Amino acid sequence: MQKPSIPKGTRDFSPEETAKRNYIFDTIRHVYHLYGFQQIETPAMENLSTLTGKYGEEGDKLLFKILNSGDCFSGITDEELQEKNPVRFALKACEKGLRYDLTVPFARYVVQHFNDLSFPFKRYQIQPVWRADRPQKGRYREFYQCDADVVGSNSLLNEVELIQIMDEVFRRFGIRVRIKLNNRKILTGISEIIGEAERITDITVAIDKLDKIGTDHVNAELRDKGLSDEAIARLQPVISLKGDNDEKITTLKDWLKASPAGLKGIEETEFILNKIKTTPLVATLELDLTLARGLSYYTGAIFEVKALDAEIGSITGGGRYDNLTGVFGMEGLSGVGISFGADRIYDVLNQLDLFPADSQRTAQLMFVNFGEKEVTYLLPVAAQIRQAGIRTEIYPEAVRMKKQMNYADTHKIPFVALVGETEIIRNVINLKNMETGVQTQVTLKELTDMLAPK
Repeated sequence: MQKPSIPKGTRDFSPEETAKRNYIFDTIRHVYHLYGFQQIETPAMENLSTLTGKYGEEGDKLLFKILNSGDCFSGITDEELQEKNPVRFALKACEKGLRYDLTVPFARYVVQHFNDLSFPFKRYQIQPVWRADRPQKGRYREFYQCDADVVGSNSLLNEVELIQIMDEVFRRFGIRVRIKLNNRKILTGISEIIGEAERITDITVAIDKLDKIGTDHVNAELRDKGLSDEAIARLQPVISLKGDNDEKITTLKDWLKASPAGLKGIEETEFILNKIKTTPLVATLELDLTLARGLSYYTGAIFEVKALDAEIGSITGGGRYDNLTGVFGMEGLSGVGISFGADRIYDVLNQLDLFPADSQRTAQLMFVNFGEKEVTYLLPVAAQIRQAGIRTEIYPEAVRMKKQMNYADTHKIPFVALVGETEIIRNVINLKNMETGVQTQVTLKELTDMLAPK
């Protein structure tokens, strides 16, 4: 008999892994709630007409399509079948697909429910997405996204709050991070000043790699893209700009004085930096002019978070966009959002051993099973203990003590209670601390006072 398996690019999560992941989701969810964000959920599958054409040609290829139920060959001619054209077949045989991200379904949600929403609309979503990508280390076909967006507001206070949210989440995780900030308008201004406004994408894609490949290789790539030596020379002061955020702003104001777009970007960035100063962050906030993520999508502020003590890529990102719902015919609805990379955060917490001991949420207390009489006595006792908020279980079989103790050890249950005939007569509980091995006799009240959540 063949052993069952799961599709490539997907994962099972053990109780320990699931508990750790829930710790991440719960932490992010709690901080989102503190800032007034409300949770929504959208279906795992959307109409293909909703998804197709929103992610570019390459993105369309990575959409998981779902065959129509019933006769999926209905409406397809023999000639079309013999042609064996997968794209044309999918157009007729598939009307639905698994969601590729949370942004397009969110845009669809806003347009569909527009009259029922109150703006600004602050929503968050923590759900899985699917991509028919080639599986490799760190890249899966099914993974979770943890998005928060504010739509229907142009206020830069939203950007300030999102930076505070990122800071608070990583403070709670105990991960030291650098939050990088830039602005699409500043990048537009830079490309204008060096006389290469039409090549903004080539310029930003190249300088975005500065940390990885260094200045010489960035300049070589720009040269390969057709930038003149003069333009590359004019770009160098920006690439090598040093100093704190205020010094960078001062230099940029002078350098970009001939670019209205650039000056507008500086004005927006300065507003964000000045407001953040009123409630200082735990994280380092750095104006990074080489940050260019998702340039075709973002129109204002851009964010990215890097862990300082782990070699890993961006663990959170986001920014301002001016036309979330334009793909569905509703123009001009501005928004700003962030997305936490749950899988990468998991890896960082694991690597730095930062998961709290109680994140496993296993039972705190296990009663040893001595037999039917003792279990009958313990059932109402265990019920009382659970009512006090203490996670409690009774071992289901009256087997050898060693086996029961091994179970408690394996499941990292910190306390084991032994209640036999003597304890029942005396109305006490023999409590063993599994870490120290120390046993003490306690009353039910003393036990609940000791273990109940404070």
